[in-house]
Amino acid sequence: MNKRIRLLAEQATTRIEPTATSGEGWIFDKEKFAELIVQECLAQVARVDDMLEDEPAQHAAVAWVASSIADHFGVEQ
Repeated sequence: MNKRIRLLAEQATTRIEPTATSGEGWIFDKEKFAELIVQECLAQVARVDDMLEDEPAQHAAVAWVASSIADHFGVEQ
């Protein structure tokens, strides 16, 4: 697992305050983690788009890929 994935996992983890009956703990939000990964993928697609020349067809194709990924996983772009 690379450093970026570890950072996303940390962002999806919340500390639980200890109580009299339980010790300190952590909650890992799987949905948030998955959403963060998809957002990271969409950011990489945007980076590719930024590297393209001024070719409208290429930009349209990249936009379609990003939209398809976001729609498939139900994530806002």
